[in-house]
Amino acid sequence: MKVLLDVSHPKDINVFTNVMNLLKERGHEVKLVARAKENTIKIINESGFTAEYGPHYSGMIYKILGIPFIDYWLFKIAKTFKPDIFVSFGSPYSAHVSRIFQKPHIAFIDTEIANFAINLMLPFTDTVYTSDSFTLDLGKKQKKFNSYLELAYLGPSYFSPDNSVLEKYALKEKNYILIRLSALSSHHDMNARGFSFNSEDELKLYVEEIAKYGNVIIFSEKDEWEIVSKHSLVIDSGDFHHILFHSKMCIGEGATMVSEAAMLGVPSIYVSNTRRGYLDDLENKYDLCYTFSNKDEALNKAVSIMSDEDHQIEWQEKRQHMLSEKTDLVRYIVNEIESNW
Repeated sequence: MKVLLDVSHPKDINVFTNVMNLLKERGHEVKLVARAKENTIKIINESGFTAEYGPHYSGMIYKILGIPFIDYWLFKIAKTFKPDIFVSFGSPYSAHVSRIFQKPHIAFIDTEIANFAINLMLPFTDTVYTSDSFTLDLGKKQKKFNSYLELAYLGPSYFSPDNSVLEKYALKEKNYILIRLSALSSHHDMNARGFSFNSEDELKLYVEEIAKYGNVIIFSEKDEWEIVSKHSLVIDSGDFHHILFHSKMCIGEGATMVSEAAMLGVPSIYVSNTRRGYLDDLENKYDLCYTFSNKDEALNKAVSIMSDEDHQIEWQEKRQHMLSEKTDLVRYIVNEIESNW
Protein backbone atom coordinates (compact mmCIF):
# COMPACT_ATOMS: atom_id res chain seq x y z
CA MET A 1 0.00 0.00 0.00
CA LYS A 2 1.18 3.51 -0.85
CA VAL A 3 0.38 6.08 1.84
CA LEU A 4 0.64 9.84 1.35
CA LEU A 5 1.04 11.55 4.74
CA ASP A 6 0.36 15.27 4.82
CA VAL A 7 1.71 17.28 7.79
CA SER A 8 1.74 20.96 8.63
CA HIS A 9 2.74 21.57 12.24
CA PRO A 10 5.55 20.10 14.37
CA LYS A 11 2.96 18.21 16.43
CA ASP A 12 1.75 16.45 13.26
CA ILE A 13 5.27 15.15 12.66
CA ASN A 14 5.58 13.95 16.24
CA VAL A 15 2.30 12.06 16.02
CA PHE A 16 3.10 10.46 12.68
CA THR A 17 6.75 9.52 13.39
CA ASN A 18 5.96 6.20 15.06
CA VAL A 19 3.04 5.68 12.68
CA MET A 20 5.39 5.97 9.70
CA ASN A 21 7.87 3.58 11.27
CA LEU A 22 5.18 0.95 11.91
CA LEU A 23 3.72 1.35 8.43
CA LYS A 24 7.16 0.71 6.94
CA GLU A 25 7.66 -2.29 9.23
CA ARG A 26 4.45 -3.72 7.81
CA GLY A 27 5.75 -3.30 4.27
CA HIS A 28 3.91 -0.14 3.21
CA GLU A 29 5.46 2.71 1.22
CA VAL A 30 5.10 6.18 2.75
CA LYS A 31 5.55 9.59 1.16
CA LEU A 32 5.68 12.59 3.50
CA VAL A 33 4.58 16.02 2.27
CA ALA A 34 4.60 19.29 4.19
CA ARG A 35 4.46 23.04 3.86
CA ALA A 36 7.82 24.83 3.73
CA LYS A 37 7.72 26.32 7.21
CA GLU A 38 11.13 26.68 8.85
CA ASN A 39 10.29 24.86 12.09
CA THR A 40 8.54 22.03 10.23
CA ILE A 41 11.50 21.47 7.89
CA LYS A 42 13.90 21.46 10.85
CA ILE A 43 11.96 18.84 12.81
CA ILE A 44 11.48 16.59 9.78
CA ASN A 45 15.20 16.71 9.04
CA GLU A 46 16.13 16.03 12.67
CA SER A 47 13.70 13.10 12.72
CA GLY A 48 15.61 11.45 9.87
CA PHE A 49 12.75 11.60 7.37
CA THR A 50 12.63 13.14 3.92
CA ALA A 51 9.69 15.11 2.59
CA GLU A 52 8.52 17.18 -0.32
CA TYR A 53 7.74 20.77 0.63
CA GLY A 54 5.04 22.93 -0.85
CA PRO A 55 4.19 26.62 -0.55
CA HIS A 56 3.45 28.16 2.85
CA TYR A 57 1.36 31.31 3.18
CA SER A 58 1.06 33.56 6.23
CA GLY A 59 -2.09 35.51 7.06
CA MET A 60 -5.68 34.40 6.53
CA ILE A 61 -6.18 36.18 3.19
CA TYR A 62 -3.03 34.67 1.71
CA LYS A 63 -3.92 31.25 3.10
CA ILE A 64 -7.26 31.40 1.30
CA LEU A 65 -5.76 32.66 -1.96
CA GLY A 66 -3.05 30.01 -1.74
CA ILE A 67 -5.40 27.02 -1.57
CA PRO A 68 -5.54 26.31 -5.34
CA PHE A 69 -1.76 26.65 -5.63
CA ILE A 70 -1.11 24.12 -2.86
CA ASP A 71 -3.81 21.85 -4.27
CA TYR A 72 -2.06 21.90 -7.63
CA TRP A 73 1.36 21.27 -6.04
CA LEU A 74 -0.03 18.24 -4.20
CA PHE A 75 -1.87 17.03 -7.30
CA LYS A 76 1.44 16.84 -9.21
CA ILE A 77 3.04 14.82 -6.41
CA ALA A 78 0.10 12.44 -6.16
CA LYS A 79 0.03 11.96 -9.93
CA THR A 80 3.59 10.64 -9.77
CA PHE A 81 3.41 8.75 -6.45
CA LYS A 82 -0.05 7.21 -7.08
CA PRO A 83 -1.09 6.82 -3.41
CA ASP A 84 -3.67 4.28 -2.34
CA ILE A 85 -4.75 6.50 0.55
CA PHE A 86 -4.28 10.10 1.77
CA VAL A 87 -3.76 10.65 5.52
CA SER A 88 -3.55 14.05 7.19
CA PHE A 89 -4.27 16.20 10.21
CA GLY A 90 -7.31 17.69 8.58
CA SER A 91 -5.55 19.02 5.49
CA PRO A 92 -7.97 20.57 2.98
CA TYR A 93 -5.36 20.03 0.28
CA SER A 94 -5.16 16.26 0.76
CA ALA A 95 -8.95 16.13 0.98
CA HIS A 96 -9.39 17.99 -2.31
CA VAL A 97 -6.75 16.05 -4.23
CA SER A 98 -7.97 12.68 -2.94
CA ARG A 99 -11.31 13.26 -4.67
CA ILE A 100 -9.58 13.90 -7.99
CA PHE A 101 -7.87 10.51 -7.78
CA GLN A 102 -10.93 8.85 -6.19
CA LYS A 103 -8.85 7.59 -3.27
CA PRO A 104 -9.82 7.67 0.40
CA HIS A 105 -8.74 10.51 2.64
CA ILE A 106 -8.77 10.05 6.41
CA ALA A 107 -8.00 12.83 8.89
CA PHE A 108 -7.02 13.04 12.54
CA ILE A 109 -7.94 16.32 14.26
CA ASP A 110 -8.16 17.67 17.80
CA THR A 111 -8.83 21.41 17.53
CA GLU A 112 -12.50 22.33 17.69
CA ILE A 113 -11.94 26.01 16.86
CA ALA A 114 -10.30 25.18 13.51
CA ASN A 115 -13.65 25.71 11.79
CA PHE A 116 -12.17 27.15 8.61
CA ALA A 117 -9.99 24.11 7.88
CA ILE A 118 -12.66 21.64 9.00
CA ASN A 119 -15.26 23.12 6.66
CA LEU A 120 -12.85 23.01 3.73
CA MET A 121 -11.80 19.44 4.47
CA LEU A 122 -14.87 17.58 5.69
CA PRO A 123 -16.94 17.35 2.45
CA PHE A 124 -14.03 15.65 0.67
CA THR A 125 -13.00 13.31 3.50
CA ASP A 126 -14.06 9.73 4.12
CA THR A 127 -13.45 9.48 7.87
CA VAL A 128 -12.46 12.04 10.52
CA TYR A 129 -10.91 10.57 13.64
CA THR A 130 -11.11 12.48 16.91
CA SER A 131 -10.48 11.78 20.55
CA ASP A 132 -13.60 10.99 22.53
CA SER A 133 -12.89 14.30 24.29
CA PHE A 134 -13.56 16.23 21.05
CA THR A 135 -16.61 18.40 21.64
CA LEU A 136 -17.89 18.89 18.08
CA ASP A 137 -20.32 16.52 16.37
CA LEU A 138 -19.04 16.11 12.82
CA GLY A 139 -21.75 13.71 11.76
CA LYS A 140 -21.56 10.23 10.29
CA LYS A 141 -17.99 10.65 9.04
CA GLN A 142 -16.64 11.07 12.57
CA LYS A 143 -15.06 8.16 14.43
CA LYS A 144 -13.81 8.55 18.00
CA PHE A 145 -10.90 6.89 19.79
CA ASN A 146 -10.10 6.62 23.48
CA SER A 147 -6.77 8.41 23.62
CA TYR A 148 -5.00 11.71 22.96
CA LEU A 149 -2.89 12.44 19.88
CA GLU A 150 0.09 13.33 22.08
CA LEU A 151 0.27 9.76 23.37
CA ALA A 152 1.39 8.64 19.90
CA TYR A 153 4.80 10.03 20.82
CA LEU A 154 4.69 10.57 24.60
CA GLY A 155 3.10 7.31 25.69
CA PRO A 156 5.37 4.99 27.73
CA SER A 157 5.88 2.68 24.74
CA TYR A 158 7.31 5.54 22.68
CA PHE A 159 8.99 7.93 25.10
CA SER A 160 11.69 7.35 27.71
CA PRO A 161 12.99 10.43 29.56
CA ASP A 162 16.66 11.23 29.07
CA ASN A 163 18.36 12.53 32.21
CA SER A 164 21.42 13.71 30.28
CA VAL A 165 19.60 16.85 29.13
CA LEU A 166 19.91 18.21 32.67
CA GLU A 167 23.70 18.26 32.49
CA LYS A 168 23.70 19.30 28.85
CA TYR A 169 21.75 22.49 29.59
CA ALA A 170 22.90 23.02 33.20
CA LEU A 171 19.45 22.34 34.63
CA LYS A 172 18.34 20.80 37.91
CA GLU A 173 15.62 18.18 38.18
CA LYS A 174 12.19 19.72 38.90
CA ASN A 175 13.82 23.07 39.65
CA TYR A 176 12.70 25.09 36.62
CA ILE A 177 9.39 26.32 35.26
CA LEU A 178 8.60 26.64 31.56
CA ILE A 179 6.62 29.57 30.15
CA ARG A 180 5.31 29.38 26.60
CA LEU A 181 4.53 32.56 24.67
CA SER A 182 2.76 32.04 21.34
CA ALA A 183 2.41 34.27 18.31
CA LEU A 184 -1.21 33.06 17.96
CA SER A 185 -0.88 33.26 14.19
CA SER A 186 -2.50 29.99 13.06
CA HIS A 187 -5.79 30.07 11.18
CA HIS A 188 -7.56 28.71 14.28
CA ASP A 189 -6.10 31.49 16.47
CA MET A 190 -8.34 34.23 15.09
CA ASN A 191 -9.71 36.24 18.05
CA ALA A 192 -7.65 34.11 20.45
CA ARG A 193 -6.02 35.81 23.42
CA GLY A 194 -3.46 34.43 25.83
CA PHE A 195 -1.44 36.21 28.51
CA SER A 196 -1.96 39.55 26.70
CA PHE A 197 0.90 41.31 28.43
CA ASN A 198 0.65 45.02 27.70
CA SER A 199 4.29 45.80 28.39
CA GLU A 200 7.63 44.20 29.10
CA ASP A 201 7.41 45.38 32.70
CA GLU A 202 4.15 43.47 33.12
CA LEU A 203 5.78 40.26 31.85
CA LYS A 204 8.81 40.92 34.06
CA LEU A 205 6.65 41.12 37.19
CA TYR A 206 4.89 37.88 36.18
CA VAL A 207 8.22 36.11 35.71
CA GLU A 208 9.48 37.40 39.07
CA GLU A 209 6.50 35.83 40.86
CA ILE A 210 7.04 32.45 39.18
CA ALA A 211 10.80 32.64 39.77
CA LYS A 212 10.19 32.41 43.52
CA TYR A 213 9.62 28.68 42.93
CA GLY A 214 12.46 27.91 40.50
CA ASN A 215 14.38 29.09 37.49
CA VAL A 216 12.21 30.38 34.66
CA ILE A 217 12.75 29.34 31.04
CA ILE A 218 10.75 31.09 28.33
CA PHE A 219 10.04 29.49 24.98
CA SER A 220 8.62 32.18 22.75
CA GLU A 221 7.66 32.77 19.14
CA LYS A 222 8.20 36.47 19.85
CA ASP A 223 11.52 37.81 21.16
CA GLU A 224 11.18 41.58 20.92
CA TRP A 225 11.53 42.03 24.69
CA GLU A 226 14.81 41.74 26.58
CA ILE A 227 13.17 39.72 29.39
CA VAL A 228 12.35 37.00 26.86
CA SER A 229 15.94 36.81 25.62
CA LYS A 230 17.23 36.79 29.21
CA HIS A 231 15.18 33.68 30.10
CA SER A 232 15.34 31.87 26.76
CA LEU A 233 17.14 28.57 26.27
CA VAL A 234 18.41 27.46 22.87
CA ILE A 235 17.98 23.70 22.58
CA ASP A 236 18.05 20.90 20.04
CA SER A 237 14.43 20.19 19.15
CA GLY A 238 14.90 16.50 19.95
CA ASP A 239 15.64 17.42 23.58
CA PHE A 240 12.49 19.42 24.17
CA HIS A 241 10.21 16.72 25.56
CA HIS A 242 12.95 15.49 27.89
CA ILE A 243 13.38 19.01 29.23
CA LEU A 244 9.61 19.25 29.60
CA PHE A 245 9.50 15.95 31.53
CA HIS A 246 12.06 17.14 34.08
CA SER A 247 10.42 20.55 34.63
CA LYS A 248 8.46 21.57 37.71
CA MET A 249 5.60 23.18 35.82
CA CYS A 250 4.52 24.46 32.43
CA ILE A 251 2.34 27.53 31.98
CA GLY A 252 1.61 28.98 28.57
CA GLU A 253 -0.68 30.11 25.78
CA GLY A 254 0.15 27.17 23.50
CA ALA A 255 -2.31 24.28 23.89
CA THR A 256 0.05 21.65 22.50
CA MET A 257 2.85 22.29 25.00
CA VAL A 258 0.40 22.34 27.90
CA SER A 259 -1.13 19.01 26.85
CA GLU A 260 2.30 17.47 26.30
CA ALA A 261 3.27 18.44 29.85
CA ALA A 262 0.09 16.81 31.17
CA MET A 263 0.90 13.59 29.26
CA LEU A 264 4.26 13.51 31.05
CA GLY A 265 2.80 14.12 34.49
CA VAL A 266 3.95 17.73 34.73
CA PRO A 267 1.47 20.26 36.17
CA SER A 268 0.40 22.55 33.35
CA ILE A 269 -1.80 25.59 32.85
CA TYR A 270 -3.27 26.88 29.58
CA VAL A 271 -3.85 30.63 29.48
CA SER A 272 -6.37 31.42 26.76
CA ASN A 273 -9.88 32.64 26.06
CA THR A 274 -10.34 29.53 23.88
CA ARG A 275 -10.96 25.94 24.98
CA ARG A 276 -9.76 22.56 23.80
CA GLY A 277 -11.78 19.42 24.42
CA TYR A 278 -8.71 17.35 25.21
CA LEU A 279 -7.47 19.89 27.78
CA ASP A 280 -10.90 20.03 29.42
CA ASP A 281 -10.90 16.23 29.50
CA LEU A 282 -7.45 16.13 31.10
CA GLU A 283 -8.69 18.60 33.69
CA ASN A 284 -12.10 17.15 34.45
CA LYS A 285 -11.19 13.44 34.37
CA TYR A 286 -7.62 13.43 35.61
CA ASP A 287 -6.89 16.85 37.17
CA LEU A 288 -3.63 17.02 35.21
CA CYS A 289 -3.94 20.51 33.71
CA TYR A 290 -6.08 23.64 33.89
CA THR A 291 -7.39 26.36 31.60
CA PHE A 292 -7.77 30.01 32.60
CA SER A 293 -8.66 33.01 30.48
CA ASN A 294 -7.22 35.35 33.12
CA LYS A 295 -3.44 35.27 33.57
CA ASP A 296 -3.63 36.33 37.22
CA GLU A 297 -5.94 33.44 38.06
CA ALA A 298 -3.51 31.16 36.23
CA LEU A 299 -0.63 32.51 38.29
CA ASN A 300 -2.52 31.94 41.54
CA LYS A 301 -3.20 28.34 40.53
CA ALA A 302 0.45 27.81 39.61
CA VAL A 303 1.60 29.15 42.97
CA SER A 304 -0.86 26.97 44.88
CA ILE A 305 0.39 23.83 43.09
CA MET A 306 4.09 24.61 43.46
CA SER A 307 3.62 25.43 47.15
CA ASP A 308 2.67 21.80 47.75
CA GLU A 309 5.89 19.81 48.22
CA ASP A 310 4.15 16.54 47.30
CA HIS A 311 2.67 17.70 44.00
CA GLN A 312 5.24 15.89 41.82
CA ILE A 313 4.32 12.50 43.27
CA GLU A 314 0.64 13.33 43.00
CA TRP A 315 0.92 14.28 39.32
CA GLN A 316 2.79 11.12 38.39
CA GLU A 317 0.04 9.08 40.05
CA LYS A 318 -2.56 11.01 38.05
CA ARG A 319 -0.58 10.37 34.89
CA GLN A 320 -0.47 6.62 35.53
CA HIS A 321 -4.23 6.61 36.06
CA MET A 322 -4.75 8.40 32.76
CA LEU A 323 -2.38 6.10 30.85
CA SER A 324 -4.08 2.98 32.22
CA GLU A 325 -7.31 3.98 30.51
CA LYS A 326 -5.96 4.89 27.06
CA THR A 327 -5.45 2.79 23.94
CA ASP A 328 -2.17 2.45 22.01
CA LEU A 329 -2.80 5.20 19.48
CA VAL A 330 0.01 4.36 17.07
CA ARG A 331 -1.29 0.84 16.44
CA TYR A 332 -4.83 2.18 16.28
CA ILE A 333 -3.92 4.70 13.57
CA VAL A 334 -1.99 2.15 11.50
CA ASN A 335 -4.81 -0.38 11.78
CA GLU A 336 -7.32 2.24 10.66
CA ILE A 337 -5.16 3.25 7.69
CA GLU A 338 -4.96 -0.38 6.62
CA SER A 339 -8.70 -0.92 7.09
CA ASN A 340 -9.49 2.06 4.80
CA TRP A 341 -7.31 0.70 2.01
